Amino acid sequence: MFCGAGGLDLGFEQAGYNIAVAIDYCEQSVGTHNLNLKSTTAITADIEELGARGVAEIIYEAVPKGTKIGIIGGPPCQGFSTANVNSNAADPRNNLAKIYMEIVGQLCKTYIVEFVLMENVTGLRSDKHRSTFNELQNNLKNHGFDTYVSELNSAQFGVPQKRKRIFFVGISSRHSSVFTFPTSKAKQRTVRDAIDQFPEPVFFKRGLKPEDIPFHPNHWTMQPKSSKFKEKKFNNRASRCFRIVEWDKPSNTIAFGNREIFVHPNGNRRLSIYESMLLQGFPKYFQIMGTLSSQVTQVSNAVPPPVAKALASRIKTYLT
Repeated sequence: MFCGAGGLDLGFEQAGYNIAVAIDYCEQSVGTHNLNLKSTTAITADIEELGARGVAEIIYEAVPKGTKIGIIGGPPCQGFSTANVNSNAADPRNNLAKIYMEIVGQLCKTYIVEFVLMENVTGLRSDKHRSTFNELQNNLKNHGFDTYVSELNSAQFGVPQKRKRIFFVGISSRHSSVFTFPTSKAKQRTVRDAIDQFPEPVFFKRGLKPEDIPFHPNHWTMQPKSSKFKEKKFNNRASRCFRIVEWDKPSNTIAFGNREIFVHPNGNRRLSIYESMLLQGFPKYFQIMGTLSSQVTQVSNAVPPPVAKALASRIKTYLT
């Protein structure tokens, strides 16, 4: 559910899972998903509008009833984000996490749901959202799952980015042993490890097509028009719009707004979409579809695939 560009799905696919159905409301994200993943099963639909029964009807067409399945997803999290200083428990976007749990309940009536995974921002654990956090855990328990929650940092899984996220894992109560989250001793990777010695990207202009960008179709970025690029007075604690990443450290969390992309370590421009993808842990062959603005959003909202793969592998080992 809420598959976006497919970062979470890619990690599960790399761990040997078959993605039977993927749904997202953004047509360009679905295009990205179907271009890059082997299963090409993503469809464009509004999960909130469909509701749990509508989603179930789509899945009935693709997956025989009675099949053993897992359910994974990352409902949009702006309502819980610590970056949103005005976040509150009544934010309507918070309903998407609850709808996700309704879908879980609906599918449990027809399938043998072995596990559920949900990713979200760390702000979901804050005091102002504590009731929602507890409700999500209780929903999983009521649907027959033992629940486990942990905060994982992508930098611990070989991703050149410090990105902390909450992961809920529900394991069917039919399994009696205790689930443990993955740990990693991967060498910490830096920005330099990921994007050093790249050619300069192509700057955005109207009518630019992917085939006009020689190094990689996503190696493009905004024109550096601000006077700040001439002065090069940036730091990694600046506002999100003018924060610079450092060569020999992992990047700060890739969580861009509308074209608010971090500044390249050289200080002369912003990161390209392709560079941002690599800092998210996407493989070099991956290609994101859509407009520049859409690509920014897709990269920002993605789960780093190495983190997803680690979780997927840990769940697979547990179940088998």
